Amino acid sequence: MRPLLQTPSQTVGPFFAYGLTPTQYAYDFKSLFTPVLAQPQAEGEHIVITGQVIDGAGNTIHDAMVEISQADAAGQFVRTPAEAASSGFTGFGRCGTGTLAGHHYVFNTVKPGPVADGQAPYVTVCITARGMLVHNFTRIYFDDEAAANAADPVLASVPAQRRTTLLARRQVTGAGVVYRFDIRMQGDNETVFFDL
Repeated sequence: MRPLLQTPSQTVGPFFAYGLTPTQYAYDFKSLFTPVLAQPQAEGEHIVITGQVIDGAGNTIHDAMVEISQADAAGQFVRTPAEAASSGFTGFGRCGTGTLAGHHYVFNTVKPGPVADGQAPYVTVCITARGMLVHNFTRIYFDDEAAANAADPVLASVPAQRRTTLLARRQVTGAGVVYRFDIRMQGDNETVFFDL
């Protein structure tokens, strides 16, 4: 007799990472969304956002799925597939952490512009992983946007000592600009998550 295994109703992950990022896991069908949000012709500063999803014991989570959505460099959201095709920017990406060295995620995108006056540029993040019954939401802000971050109403609603958990660190490398953003699911320096 076969042993009973987990089913999707028992946990959120890792089933969604495998099913929603099949190309990354070498399955025979195409991923609807990939970690590439910006094609070379997309306007704006091309950047890489990378990091790891880390559990409460400090270990990397190898079967998480990270989704991001964001505005373009002008602070506008993509509204139609035709708009995405003509601009070279989709505004949405998805990456599993199970196939890349160090169990990290990597997105190729452009740095977003502010979507409204008084708001800092940000990226919305959704995390799905093992042991979670619902997915978590957070935001990425950029550490080189100090003045805009100081004025942002959402960031200001977070206790001052926890705001750094929402900041991606800018690094200029030989391959271009990279922002590092590790997502700590619980424990010391836990990332701030939002109720939506």
